[in-house]
Amino acid sequence: MHKLLLLVFLFAISVQIGHAQSAEDSVKVTIGNLFSAMRNADGKAVMSCFADSAIMQTIARNKEGEAVIRNERPADFATVVGSMPKMAADERISFEVVKVDGALAIAWTPYLFYFNGKFSHCGVNSFQLVRQNGSWKIQYLIDTRRKQGCTE
Repeated sequence: MHKLLLLVFLFAISVQIGHAQSAEDSVKVTIGNLFSAMRNADGKAVMSCFADSAIMQTIARNKEGEAVIRNERPADFATVVGSMPKMAADERISFEVVKVDGALAIAWTPYLFYFNGKFSHCGVNSFQLVRQNGSWKIQYLIDTRRKQGCTE
């Protein structure tokens, strides 16, 4: 009987340890959910990743080669994503940096973007996230986009 109780106790501890998640890991989950929603063309799930007052921007080059900043509303982005076929937008990221201080987090994620299965461009996402009501939300997202210097 004691062995059975010990096994149950050890199992319960291992389950708790297995479910323990660092703050950095939970930030990664939120960002991963965004890209999963994009692949699934789920605009509603995209919006659930963002804070109500979120800002999205892209640094791109104009015809003259100068850096310009373009603004996009998360709701407009979610609408576009929701209108695509599943797997049309496939952004593959890696996490280079994730830092957390209380309710503020940053993440730096280089990416390769594929559209309809074909490589389109690469760049880096810079995320600022806030912890609200127990979950991380993207408050600010700015990215770069380029076609040169990408490693497929």
